[in-house]
Amino acid sequence: MGPADIEKLISVGRPDLAPDGSFAVFATSRPDLTANRAVGQLWRVDLPDGQARRLTRGTADRSPQLSPDGARIAFLRGDDRGKAQLHVVDARGGEPVQVTAAPLGVDAFDWSGDGATLAFSARVPEHGRYGSVDGLESSAEAPRRITGVRWHSNGLGYLADRPAQLFVVPVPAVDAEPFYEPAPAALPDGADKPEKKVIPAEPVQLTHGAASRTGAVFRDDEVLTVLDEIESDHRDLRSRLIAVRADGSGERELIDRTAALSISEVAVAEDGMIAVLAADVGESGTDFVAAATSLWLLEPDGPRRLTDPETIDLGEVGSVISPVGEDFLVQDRTRGRVRLLRVTRDGVTTEVLGGDVEVLGSAAAGERVVAAVATPEALGELLLVEGGRTRALTSFGNAVPVVTPRELTITGRDGYPIHGWVAQPAGEGPFPVLLQIHGGPYAAYGIHLFDETQVLVDAGYAVVYCNPRGSAGYGSEHGRSIRGAMGTLDFADVIDFLDGATAQDARLDRERVGIMGGSYGGYLTAWVIAHDHRFAGAIVERGFLDPVSFQGTSDIGSFFGDEYVGTEADAIARQSPMAVVGEVRTPTLVLHSELDFRCPLEQATRYYSALKRQGTEAELLVFPGEDHELTRAGQPRHRVERFEAVLDWWRRKLPVTDRP
Repeated sequence: MGPADIEKLISVGRPDLAPDGSFAVFATSRPDLTANRAVGQLWRVDLPDGQARRLTRGTADRSPQLSPDGARIAFLRGDDRGKAQLHVVDARGGEPVQVTAAPLGVDAFDWSGDGATLAFSARVPEHGRYGSVDGLESSAEAPRRITGVRWHSNGLGYLADRPAQLFVVPVPAVDAEPFYEPAPAALPDGADKPEKKVIPAEPVQLTHGAASRTGAVFRDDEVLTVLDEIESDHRDLRSRLIAVRADGSGERELIDRTAALSISEVAVAEDGMIAVLAADVGESGTDFVAAATSLWLLEPDGPRRLTDPETIDLGEVGSVISPVGEDFLVQDRTRGRVRLLRVTRDGVTTEVLGGDVEVLGSAAAGERVVAAVATPEALGELLLVEGGRTRALTSFGNAVPVVTPRELTITGRDGYPIHGWVAQPAGEGPFPVLLQIHGGPYAAYGIHLFDETQVLVDAGYAVVYCNPRGSAGYGSEHGRSIRGAMGTLDFADVIDFLDGATAQDARLDRERVGIMGGSYGGYLTAWVIAHDHRFAGAIVERGFLDPVSFQGTSDIGSFFGDEYVGTEADAIARQSPMAVVGEVRTPTLVLHSELDFRCPLEQATRYYSALKRQGTEAELLVFPGEDHELTRAGQPRHRVERFEAVLDWWRRKLPVTDRP
């Protein structure tokens, strides 16, 4: 696939299933180069044998959730300012009705049990900020007073002046008479023109104050949410689960910080039992390194863990809980795959869907399960699992030809098994080789169709990539092994995997190699080229490059570096790419985004400046308006321009046509 082919890659979001299992709804999304944004709509498929059909015609419709009776769908659609607003549509199709007009958009929502009310969370801007006063430019806003250690977030910006609050709103009838704006001639003399109604009813705000509320899940006459206290003198990842009465009469705490849980998902079973996905981050509140996410059940005496964190990791980004009867469906990441498990309240687990898939979300009704998955051939498909059989309900993955990577395990210098893949063009080669390194570090490469690898293979390169120690999906010991020792075992693993893979296959030219990586992958790329000078070129992208300045600039700087590299100056220096930048001789392209608050731009500019000052060949490419998610969710044109810059760099430093 070429760079522009990204607009043919369709992803599938978390599905929902009618209570009787008769149909499923889901949303698709893809980059569109003409619109220069992600576009997508809602789809419906009647089960078991129906064909998927487009249900809505919005530009970016997502997150469908069926009402308890299955007759209506609530979903998010961008308004004319690009802010996501709640809409409701008949499950058979028709014109959606807008339910909210939140100034900064809606984040999460849920139906009440009787289907009469929707609860949602939305950020509320401080007066005078973010367009709340017409004509007041952001440059003319009042200064911000910050008293805590956290003030911003990647992809969002400042936090304290726009906390997320809970709201409830009555659900309008999908067949209600619309508002008709009166013509001026029809008004009586001296009468004011009625204000145009954007929404049928005004939402009621349930919560106030400086703290944010993450998520909204109905349980009887309460709404469950996770409380996030932004302003504090030290970072604390421990969560508080709060139940807020839907009539606004009060709230109560269900899980406090003494449980030491960092909660990422909340769900309620049919009988009212509460389940959460959470990681144990210890009494310090920041012991997050390789802290596997588990399924917990909230019982009268506190949370009880249902899954073993040593063998099951439910922490893949976007993981959810799908209640099914008294059980729960969850997503377990393991060795580059994400399988779907069914977990009983006794902690017994059964695999529902496995093999070469990465499960993105699921829904169940009785024994019928639908699951959104990524595969080696497709970024997104919807599968039906029933009666021990699995079949595809969609066929989005046939739009572009792709190469299926070859999986292998290499034995490292210390005998440790290193798991990864090689993707290469057709033919006998020998092909120049690119070593790719993933971010995280507690993340992983997987078996799903990966555009960054496929574009490089299409250009004639063999791509080698693995999950070194520090990665997710191989147990906590594997993940925690680089804590306080970054650039040691992980360095050895990526180099040993490269050497082993090229030694096994003569089609891989081990004398002509390049290296590239983003985020933590940018860190390890910068570390490698300071210690190994074999590479014809390097690309250091959105890297964690200087742990010292990272502390005061990153949105995770108040805890990330402390937990990974430590707090002592000598320990930090032993693991810092900036401390060894003077050893770099490899030509290096530094890629970064202007609004990256995870690995801030200063990480890139200081590293680039050091390379230039010492005479190392280097170039810097900065993308305006983009953040840490450029390669995954950036403007489509910027994503294509990034690919073109990457390919141009490798054409200059590692040409495919050259032969020894």
